[in-house]
Amino acid sequence: MQIQENISLLPHNTFRMDVRARYWAEYGSTDELRDLLQRFADIPKLFIGQGSNLLFTKDYDGIILHSSMARARAVNETRDEVYIEAQSGLVLDQLIEQLCDMNLYGLENLSHIPGETGAAAVQNVGAYGTEAKDAISEVQALDTTTLQPCTLTHADCHFGYRDSVFKHEAAGRYVITSVTFRLSKQAVCHLDYGNLREALPANPTPTDIRNAVIRIRQSKLPEVSQTGSAGSFFKNPVVAQETADTLLSKHPAMPYYKQTDGIKIPAAWLIEQAGCKRLTAGDAGVYEHQPLVIVNRGNATPDNVMRLAQMIQERVEEQFGISLQREVIYI
Repeated sequence: MQIQENISLLPHNTFRMDVRARYWAEYGSTDELRDLLQRFADIPKLFIGQGSNLLFTKDYDGIILHSSMARARAVNETRDEVYIEAQSGLVLDQLIEQLCDMNLYGLENLSHIPGETGAAAVQNVGAYGTEAKDAISEVQALDTTTLQPCTLTHADCHFGYRDSVFKHEAAGRYVITSVTFRLSKQAVCHLDYGNLREALPANPTPTDIRNAVIRIRQSKLPEVSQTGSAGSFFKNPVVAQETADTLLSKHPAMPYYKQTDGIKIPAAWLIEQAGCKRLTAGDAGVYEHQPLVIVNRGNATPDNVMRLAQMIQERVEEQFGISLQREVIYI
């Protein structure tokens, strides 16, 4: 267990905001986590992974807790599937690389997404027609009300688009300690989103898909190790069929994807069409290769980022009547 005071969060958030936390703690076991919760019971707490989907808007007057538990193991196997339990602090992309090396299908479309396994379940990260929930069997957690371990089924997690029970009804109650994924030994591929299929050979392996996803992401998105960002800043809006038909009558070239709950419209297209591609606020700007991303060009402040996000939302609302919702969480 490691506890530090008055620590800079610059290396702990991919937006590279140089704010500070009153305390920072790393825990390497459930027992250490329980001890920290008891020791710091009276101050605010925030659990983070790599800080890749949040924006620190100011100093944090509490304790930030981070899992250093980072192992994965097979816990069950059938003729067609393997169940892998991955601890919360394991970097998601490292896990996916291991699974692809094992020739297991299920998470390869999520390759190269920054973040750790526990946070990926909280956010229900997604890309190229796949979401984390599609492979999650169950989630292991510590219940902060009882300080006892518990298991949440897939249904208990109430997964939605970039959403889960851990962000709303049970926010702060459960601390994820590991996630169990159900992976397929057989070729179960999702290749029809974007231009993924055309970048692949016939009968692709998980590694083929992973490598193609990485190439595409690198061509469109900034590397967080080089440019401060939190990845996709806004969710892709899902609208009613009637709304989509109205928009298509005015914008016949508008891309869209049919969902069970409506029509998904790429937020990047809306942002570009609304003339936001060259918008800036201080040192915060829209990324030139992907308008869905806001970047820190060196010395952006939290206020710069929030102002730019608001400008984008206002322009899209004015032109299309659609209210963009943030993926990024403000702290």
